Amino acid sequence: MTALEAVEHERVRVALGERSYDILIGPDLLGTAGERIAALGARTVAVVTDENVAALHLPVVVAALRAAGLKVETVTVPPGETSKSFETLGFVVDSLLAARVERGDVVLALGGGVIGDLAGFAAAILRRGVRCVQAPTSLLAQVDSSVGGKTGINSPRGKNLIGAFHQPSLVLADTDALDTLPPREFRAGYAEVVKYGLIDDAAFFGWLEASHGEIFAGGPARARAIATSCRAKAAVVAGDEHEHGDRALLNLGHTFGHALEAEVAYDGRRLIHGEGVAIGMAMAFRFSAELGLAPAEDAARVERHLAAVGLPTHPGAVPGGVGGPGALFAHMQQDKKVERGRLTFILARGIGKSFVARDVDPAAAMAFLERELG
Repeated sequence: MTALEAVEHERVRVALGERSYDILIGPDLLGTAGERIAALGARTVAVVTDENVAALHLPVVVAALRAAGLKVETVTVPPGETSKSFETLGFVVDSLLAARVERGDVVLALGGGVIGDLAGFAAAILRRGVRCVQAPTSLLAQVDSSVGGKTGINSPRGKNLIGAFHQPSLVLADTDALDTLPPREFRAGYAEVVKYGLIDDAAFFGWLEASHGEIFAGGPARARAIATSCRAKAAVVAGDEHEHGDRALLNLGHTFGHALEAEVAYDGRRLIHGEGVAIGMAMAFRFSAELGLAPAEDAARVERHLAAVGLPTHPGAVPGGVGGPGALFAHMQQDKKVERGRLTFILARGIGKSFVARDVDPAAAMAFLERELG
């Protein structure tokens, strides 16, 4: 038995023809990253990470890569959403060019969603495309942002408005890394897990209601939640890689959530992405109930579960407050899903029954925001 076979890992395949790849889920994947990346045929691996993750995990990863005979370069950026900027992207790309990273090499994104988006975008545009391996170290990144190839940076006009689709060659979701997460970050990632139940898997949402304590404590339930989430996303991505149809469902809660993030200027001290998604999902269900689409009890049930794990559910919960309905609506008009100036919402007919709504009356949306912020 080889070192790579010594521990069983969950394996989820993202089926995209010649761009297909595996998501591996389980313990000690960072410690075996060298052998797994060497198997891709790379000679140099450029690790892009942030200062916080570097202190926790970079030595183990660098040692594993060097033990596999790989040349290692490292690029470290400040932590937080503000690193998803043109300035930081320029620094990363210039550092990769200075390190002479070639097309046959690999950029390794070691960190949470910010690093995955930033490093993945840098890999997409470097020499018109260099391979990327995602090593997500946060729950949010493991179940969402590391899978599917969406990369990018933010603009003052909105979140993730500049980017590219660039599928990774491999995703290494090391569950051991989650033990180092602050509780707030783990809770924020859990919001994205809940999302998969709310989209089209009511049974999964029911299991989360019963099992969230074990998921937060660690153990088999945590790995099961991650694997279930990854399988759900892999299935959606395989059917709609470039978000022309059903993949938009993965943005449940994000139209409202991204607007809230933009309103606080992506200040993670006030609101982090998963918290915005939690508020956004609760708002989407309340809006659906107001429109007569979803039962009010389902909206209340969603809110109860999010609150039970310590996630915010109302825009008024954002520290320092947010602007008025007009300000939020203006941010929503910059959403990536806007078509011909019309907002696209992800709404629901109930738990596990989400759908893409392209014909929502803007006046109804504004009136809803006025009630939410009143």
